Amino acid sequence: MKIIVLAGGLSTERDVSLASAAGICKTLLEKGHDAFLLDVFLGLENAPENLEDVFMLPGHGLEIAGNISEEEPDLAAVKASRPDQSDSFLGPNVIELCRMADITFLGLHGGEGENGKLQATFDLLGIRYTGPDSLGCAVAMDKGFTKQIFLQSGIDTPPGICLHKDADDYSLSSAGLSFPVVVKPCSGGSSIGVYIVNTEEEYLLALEKSFRYEDEVLVEAYIKGREFACGIIDGKALPPIEIIPKTGFFDYANKYQEGATDEVCPADIPKEIEERMMELTVKSYRALKLNVYSRADFLLDDCGRLYCLELNTLPGMTAASLLPKEASVAGIEYGDLCELIIQKSIEARYAG
Repeated sequence: MKIIVLAGGLSTERDVSLASAAGICKTLLEKGHDAFLLDVFLGLENAPENLEDVFMLPGHGLEIAGNISEEEPDLAAVKASRPDQSDSFLGPNVIELCRMADITFLGLHGGEGENGKLQATFDLLGIRYTGPDSLGCAVAMDKGFTKQIFLQSGIDTPPGICLHKDADDYSLSSAGLSFPVVVKPCSGGSSIGVYIVNTEEEYLLALEKSFRYEDEVLVEAYIKGREFACGIIDGKALPPIEIIPKTGFFDYANKYQEGATDEVCPADIPKEIEERMMELTVKSYRALKLNVYSRADFLLDDCGRLYCLELNTLPGMTAASLLPKEASVAGIEYGDLCELIIQKSIEARYAG
């Protein structure tokens, strides 16, 4: 198959996306596909005269991928580096190359790559892509909306409230909350802009910092407990994985710096808790109108109560990411996982 692996973009998870997509592109090439890694924002300025020759270029676009630093990317510098200086999210030749491909593998994380806008655009343009549909992506991207759906669906989730930047009252008492609390952007990812706070001073500073990313933030009760993730493919949950940061919580640095976090799969938990987590993963996936694949994040408190935090519609896909590790325990190796995602995406939307 001719496959464009789309990555990068202008979200704070840009570097993570490029690393994920590079792994996807490499394994698809090893599987015999004609794959090419393409930055959705920067595009391909100096493309061959015959665009279809892109799929035969020796580097396969992999030169755009690099290591994930401890700091979030400088998006202003990314914008300034685009030769045509356009503010369009879609860079030069992106639409044309995605049209030529048999399918576009979405290796994007966060922002317009994961909030349903790109998926809806591709639907209108007749471009085939991997992962959930636009509706599910849009719903799951908004943590406040997700929390409301969880509560209506009987899925335990930490109590919380969304606050707008222009709100008159930021007080926790008005939301029925007390310290400690977690402050996070409503639509962010990779734990960027997430703060655990214990005092009023810390709380106001966390709000100020989180509002730099978005105009709306989620404030929710802090649940002390163990962290887990549970992937799902085609409606079937994978074995849960426990996430054990060596210091602090599972923030941006702990997620992506080698050796910062221990990840145990299958998780060392009683069978009934494992089964409950997998059941809740399927239930939340259906409640948010998702399909193809995603990954749910959980907390398990000291009383054995599970809290579902959110679902990631395009979870990390490096070979060392959580979802591929879970799939490996289930007997699905990395290359086979990438092909399975393509297969299930085609079955979900294009097999009629």
